[in-house]
Amino acid sequence: MSVTSDIAQGVSSHRLLEHRFDPSLPDQKWDAIVIGSGIGGLVTATQLAVKGARVLVLERYLIPGGSAGYFERQGYRFDVGASMIFGFGTKGTTNLLTRALQAVNVGLETIPDPVQIHYHLPNALDLKVHRDYEKFLQELTHQFPHEKLGIRRFYDECWKVFNCLNAMELLSLEEPRYLMRVFFQHPFACLGLVKYLPQNVGDIARRYISDPILLKFIDIECYCWSVVPADLTPMINAGMVFSDRHYGGINYPKGGVGRIAQKLVEGLEKFGGHIQYKARVTRILQENGRAVGVQLASGEVYQARRIISNATRWDTFEKLIPPDQMPAAERRWQKRYQKSPSFLSLHLGIKAEALPVGTECHHVLLENWEEMESPEGTIFVSIPTLLDPDLAPPGHHIIHTFTPSWIEDWQGLSPTEYRKHKEDAAVRLIGRLEQIFPGLSSSLDYQEVGTPRTHRRFLGRDDGTYGPIPARKLRGLLGMPFNRTAVPGLYCVGDSTFPGQGLNAVAFSGFACAHRVAVDLGYVK
Repeated sequence: MSVTSDIAQGVSSHRLLEHRFDPSLPDQKWDAIVIGSGIGGLVTATQLAVKGARVLVLERYLIPGGSAGYFERQGYRFDVGASMIFGFGTKGTTNLLTRALQAVNVGLETIPDPVQIHYHLPNALDLKVHRDYEKFLQELTHQFPHEKLGIRRFYDECWKVFNCLNAMELLSLEEPRYLMRVFFQHPFACLGLVKYLPQNVGDIARRYISDPILLKFIDIECYCWSVVPADLTPMINAGMVFSDRHYGGINYPKGGVGRIAQKLVEGLEKFGGHIQYKARVTRILQENGRAVGVQLASGEVYQARRIISNATRWDTFEKLIPPDQMPAAERRWQKRYQKSPSFLSLHLGIKAEALPVGTECHHVLLENWEEMESPEGTIFVSIPTLLDPDLAPPGHHIIHTFTPSWIEDWQGLSPTEYRKHKEDAAVRLIGRLEQIFPGLSSSLDYQEVGTPRTHRRFLGRDDGTYGPIPARKLRGLLGMPFNRTAVPGLYCVGDSTFPGQGLNAVAFSGFACAHRVAVDLGYVK
């Protein structure tokens, strides 16, 4: 077993993927510069390139994808972030990853997962969220037979939200002509969304459900992707997640999650866009209060008609723009939202015999309801090699375990203390995983630990945060900002904008941002 180390070191295997900026291009302004190649930034860039805009993506790292990237070690290909992927369906309008790839004429093989999550919860509450909706309701009702009617009413209400979203093309809610067109095409769907926009999941769940343990289950159903309980989770987001897992399903990209970003870059370049790696933006340049360009750590300056930040809003408005220039709107936003925790990630290569027959790909482990939001309280597990065995050497599997962790717990340590802190955390997590996979510790072939410091360093996310979460109970999604900012010429995209976290959500943000920018540039009438 190898000594643990930060997950993004030793990237020599990735160098063949690096596309250098073309120095022969005319030295003139770009239409748009995108800071960061996360999925939100790449969807924005590809959508603009398809419309004819000259687009440059600047990525600080060696490969694209951000939290949806990957790294390789000793024959294993590990996903940096979660392996549970929405957005690859084949019907409707909410299959945003499928649509993003199709727009730039690239394809990606995916593998369907029959179960979204296998929950291992307190007091032996053990159940699976099956792709088959009725099968899931039957299993949940078996655990809570006295709540049979309430269970169906709650999850059917989520379908109402999803059906409203799935009836219309999802573009910029800041663009009046689009809103008018959609309203006239789908008036009832629009009115339905307006109804749910200010509502949170917890309030709706309590209309139908009274069992406190079942309500705790709804909490962790939300926490899995929103990192907050049901009372703080917008109903719009839940309607998408709780329904699309049965409609479009969970589908894993063949070759790993990193293939999504690679394919989007391929499509970007097909349509004349460019991406430059090892290009860390340190400053957004302004003239007369308007964003007009960026400066790199190397001192290079690029100018563009529009600047789009795929960084977090904390990085954008406290680092790329000096804090004393922060618009009042951003200060108000920071009072409503706070940084979510980061994650402690444990990447394991194991012998295949360690997994019992019938093991599912995704698991959530929680032993005590009161610890759900605590550091290392809830454990998330992905085993992508159950869907794509080629990600590991023959006879082996990958287990990616991650759990909430705050950067404060990893600060002020010497290198020796930091290494010991990681090793101790790995022992704790493996010990808990043995509740699901007995004897796991004796089957280890490879081990690597990533911490909030790792995420901050290599993903460029302030404190390694997963994204914004409400600082207090808010009215649904009404507090989330759209793509335009108070700085003319500057837009934000990604999980710090409407509708929030998750690959399909940031893809939505990318479609919306590209539409708004394209209208502002005159590429869409």
